[in-house]
This record gives sequence, structure tokens and C-alpha cells, in this order.
Amino acid sequence: MKLWGGRFETEPVEIMEEFNASLSFDRRLYREDIAVSRAHAMMLGKTGIISAEDAKAITKGLKEILTDMDKGKFTFSPSDEDIHTAVERGLGEKIGETAGKLRTGRSRNDQAVTDLRLYVMSDIDQVAMLIADLMAALTDRAESEGGAIMPGYTHMQKAQPITLGHHLMSYVFMLDRDAARFIDCRTRVDILSLGSGALAGTTFPIDRDLVAKELGFSKVSANSLDGVADRDFVLEFMADAAITMTHLSRFAEELILWTSREFGFARMSESFSTGSSIMPQKKNPDAAELVRGKTGRVTGDLMAMLTVMKGLPLAYNKDLQEDKEALFDAADTLKKCLRIMAGVVRTLTFDAARMSKAADDDFITATDLADYLAVKGIPFSAAHTIVGNIVKICVRKNKRLTDVTLEEYKDFSPLFERDVLDVIRVKRSVERRESAGGVAPKQLKSQITAARGLIAARGNDPSPGA
Repeated sequence: MKLWGGRFETEPVEIMEEFNASLSFDRRLYREDIAVSRAHAMMLGKTGIISAEDAKAITKGLKEILTDMDKGKFTFSPSDEDIHTAVERGLGEKIGETAGKLRTGRSRNDQAVTDLRLYVMSDIDQVAMLIADLMAALTDRAESEGGAIMPGYTHMQKAQPITLGHHLMSYVFMLDRDAARFIDCRTRVDILSLGSGALAGTTFPIDRDLVAKELGFSKVSANSLDGVADRDFVLEFMADAAITMTHLSRFAEELILWTSREFGFARMSESFSTGSSIMPQKKNPDAAELVRGKTGRVTGDLMAMLTVMKGLPLAYNKDLQEDKEALFDAADTLKKCLRIMAGVVRTLTFDAARMSKAADDDFITATDLADYLAVKGIPFSAAHTIVGNIVKICVRKNKRLTDVTLEEYKDFSPLFERDVLDVIRVKRSVERRESAGGVAPKQLKSQITAARGLIAARGNDPSPGA
């Protein structure tokens, strides 16, 4: 049953039917579509646009269709162009011509975008919960094993000693920004488009606020053209998804390095690893590699949708049918990757001894030496030069900073005293970095406490201002 066939004398050719149809992917919106239709029918009845009896028959029929679809008993027809067509056809089979009154005062244009808004709000709530779960997994590991000392890197070169907990917590706060972006995005999704009609509103005395309240929207769209044409919320969701995936990819890359034999900082559980068909010894970190790879996929979804939107005149154009597959793919991929990474984190085995050994070389406390001289009154730039010369000599003589004697240190500056030998110890370097947000154990405890509060907010109350 076509919703638009009145002025046509011939049917579209088969390839056009297939090309035009969206049921294969928008059928997942059936719950949202039926919810929107029930709210619309209720409003039509309460405003007297249709009779109360007709409204009751429509809502009853829609409830039965929802039950059928939930149980997989609804039979889709080859003629169903999209989920809206399928629901209206099914309603007609149940209640007859009265089903046609459901279309009063609305268009597929405002129906489709309203369905999508409901779907995205639900996905945002799910994503916020999944992000909170990954944050919790990271925070738990930081609390239980976070005291292990490891090298921190810049330019992939050992730079300064940090702790495992400090490193893991950096991703917790990164993920919290991701959750905040999604929750903020939700405020711009939370707008009822239904009532915009095809583009110009409607002549019927509809009550949009009543429909908004029934569906849980906070407000209604202010302009009917924008109400139909707006897909900013889709772009914003996908942009947030791409940023979150980028963060997951960065962490995945580090896990791939850490679990290599060359680093040996961690071992990935066999539950999240695979082997090789030809090399019996292999244990590959495929979970992390796939997360890293799927980041490009989600970024591609965003680029595709940006390109779809860039040249569209107002209001509705069939191009907008392309919003769903990219959105669904980005959302599905993100949610799966968040679940995978939480599982990976909870099952990792860390090698504290290997990390500690890696942190105890490569002049990793050289900055502490320069700080030591700066405290003694030497300008840091001059202290930097002195320590650089010490390192240069150590490289030439194949010595570490801990191999240099106090007398040798004094050759570079008379300000060096016996306590310098304690300053260059890796553990002391970590303990002394007590600036807010620093790597010292006291600061790690503060970060964990702060994170617990963020996790509770993100995980239990995914709403604006949480």
C-alpha cells in the first residue's frame, strides 16, 4: 500500500522500488514509530480532530501491532516501503478504513525525524551507561594495582616516571568528557518535530505540547521547516561517537604495545585474544586491534552524513533517508566497542616488575635533577643545560644517573649535595609530584575519589547537568 499513489498512473519499476525502500534498515524503529503514532492518535482524539472512538480503535490496533512485532509475528509485505508504511498497512488490516485517520495532521517527514529523535535519546542513555561502566573498570584497576611505577612517554620515548594508576585514570577523565558531550547533545535531540507536517505545519488544531508530554520531549520545534529538515542532532551524535572511538583507539593502541613481548607490561586475556592459522605460538590482541580499526568506520559514518547534509535545500529531501544506516552503524559499533574494552580492562594482567624495570633507566629522572638545581637558585634554563651535559657524559660512558657518584655530580655544580642521590630515585620522583592532578599517590587517591562521583552521575542519571 503506497501512502502517496493517488496521482500516479503506473507503479515504479522493480529496481526503483528496491532503491527507494528503507524498510530493511528502518524497521528497527518500529517501537518508536508506534509510540509516536499512538501519541498522535491520542492527541487527535482529545482535541476532537477525530472521534474518541476512532482514536481508541487506532491506539488499540497499534498496541496489537507492537505486540506482534515484539514477538516476531508481524508479516511484512514486499510493498512496504518503510516502517511507517508497514505499520499503517498492518493497522488497516486490523481496524479497516479508520486506520487512514491516523495520517490526519502529520506527514511521514515529521514522523520520521520524531522516530529518529526518540531512538537517538535512547541510544545516548545507553552510551552514557556503557561509558560509565568502562570508567568504572579503569578506576577499579587504578585503585587495586595503580601504584605500579612505569615510564611515561612523550614522542614514544621514555620521559618521566608515572604510575599505572595515573595512566589509567587519564582515560577515565577523557571518557568523562565523552559522556558529557553525549549528555549535552541530548538536550538538542530532546525536541518534538511532530506537528511540523511536511514542511509548513498543519491547518488542524493539533496540540503539540500534549504530544511532547506523552512522548517525553521537553519542548517542540520552533519552526516547521527546521523541524523537518534538522539532522544536526544526528551529526552531533555521530561526531561525539567518533571522538569517543578515537579515545578508545588511542587506548587500544597502547594496549597493543603493552601486551607485546617488547614491552611486556600486560597480558591480554585469552577471552579477548585470538591465534594464528599458521604460527602456533601467536596470541594476538585482536579485540584492541578491531577497536582501533572500527574507529575509522565510525569516522567514515560521520563523514558520509556530513557530505549528505552539506548541499540540501530546505525542507525534506530523499537524501535524508541516508541518515539512518550511518547513524545505526556508528551507534552499534560504539556500543559494542565500549563493551569490549570494559571486558578487556577487567581481564588484563599487569606485570608491575616489568614496568618498574622499564622505568628505571634512560635518564628518566633527569627533570628531577634540573628541578633540584632550580630549587637551589639556578635559573631552570641553566639547570637544564647542566643536566643535559651530565646526560651527555653518561651516554658516552654508558652510565646511568644512579651510577654517577656525588663527587662526579659536584664536578658539574657545587650545589649538588648528598640528597641528590635520593632525588634521582624513580620512586621518589613519583612521590614528590604532588601538584594538583600530578602523579603522587595522594593525588591518585583524589582522582579516584573524584572519578567515583563522576561514574555515579554518568551511570545512574544520564540527563542534562548530571
